Amino acid sequence: MSEEAVVLVTGVSGYLGSHVAKLLLEEGYKVRGTVRSLENEAKLEPLKNLVPDAKFPLELVAADLTKDEGWDKAVLDCTKVVHTATLKGTQAEGLSEATKKFLTACAAAKTITRVVLTSCANAVFGEPVPEPDKEYNEESWTDAESPTIDAYTKSKAIAEKAAWDFVKELPDDQKFELAVINPTLILGPALTEGHKNATSVSFMVQIVNKVYPGVPRVQMPICDVRDVAKAHLKALTMPEAVNNRHIICTDSVWVKDISMAVAKEFKPQGYSIATGQFPYFACWLLGLFNKGMKNTILPRIGKTIKIDNKRMVEVLGVEPTAIDCTINDMVYSLVDLGIARKAKKYKQAGSRAEVPAVNGEVEEDKKEEKESEDKPEEEGEKKELEPEDKEKKEGKEIKEDKPEQKEDNKDKEEAAKEEKKEETESEK
Repeated sequence: MSEEAVVLVTGVSGYLGSHVAKLLLEEGYKVRGTVRSLENEAKLEPLKNLVPDAKFPLELVAADLTKDEGWDKAVLDCTKVVHTATLKGTQAEGLSEATKKFLTACAAAKTITRVVLTSCANAVFGEPVPEPDKEYNEESWTDAESPTIDAYTKSKAIAEKAAWDFVKELPDDQKFELAVINPTLILGPALTEGHKNATSVSFMVQIVNKVYPGVPRVQMPICDVRDVAKAHLKALTMPEAVNNRHIICTDSVWVKDISMAVAKEFKPQGYSIATGQFPYFACWLLGLFNKGMKNTILPRIGKTIKIDNKRMVEVLGVEPTAIDCTINDMVYSLVDLGIARKAKKYKQAGSRAEVPAVNGEVEEDKKEEKESEDKPEEEGEKKELEPEDKEKKEGKEIKEDKPEQKEDNKDKEEAAKEEKKEETESEK
């Protein structure tokens, strides 16, 4: 890697983009990131501190997919690009044109050798109801003309196809290599408070804050944001990634199992987590008022979906992070960043985002377990008391909290001693 080479990461302030930039910086790359505006210093500061001891500080430039200006400066002198920036909401309809506009700037630069495009699993399987017994892989494509898919899914499918067609038709003197990453629902730790509006972050916050009293009986394919970042790095460097799509998926998981995993870790810390499943009728009733429930959730209730992640594991060499680790690390980061509520018993000091996962466990967990064996009761932590011990302790605390009651008890004791003394003297 040449020290003069610059890797551009678009959408660097995003939930995924920040993880990609962080990983590249840790690997010693010179990284330039695009943000919509350079005016909000409070939002930019956490990005500049993603890797405080990075060999090269993160460079930030302003460029917005909805505008033409800024992209020529963004791609200047870059050799490789990771394009995570996207459009959401009503703007998503223009994603295809925005993608082609960006790729045009890449081609015009004539220094870029490879672009890694972040698409999504919606472009692979976008129908609300998955085909029974079908295992989806990189050969699968969402029918962008299907009347049953939502606007976002349609925009992602059209935008990815537009990217493949654009690169195919480039003249030889402007050609660059293209690789595509198709992640499923991305979970895992957030890096900045600014990620609170990410779709998957909102999903987890609803579970932690118990926005709803139950969960739908729906299965979702998920992946870890750190695995997706690793996949982008591999696709940026490996020859085998060129001209290929790559589904990133840990497994398909029922929403109830996600809630159960959260409950296992966080109920002891004072969180109330809904783990019961809504009956179909309740979901149907909610669908009368909620478009997302009616069009996306309701059709998938009880349906399973199979995803082939062989290319992720066997070609890119990315081993999926254990699901419990993904979920727990995510919740801890959301609480630490103030995105999700902090319960009174919450005991985790600092985010787990930086703690390496090993076979579903966290190194810090092992350390804490060993310390707890050596010291059964750490300072500031109290074991659960037996009922009668608890009563005694509570009684003691009540006395300590009420000085006047303590003085009253002392007076009674003195009076009893005096009375006993008088009785003894009378007997004599």
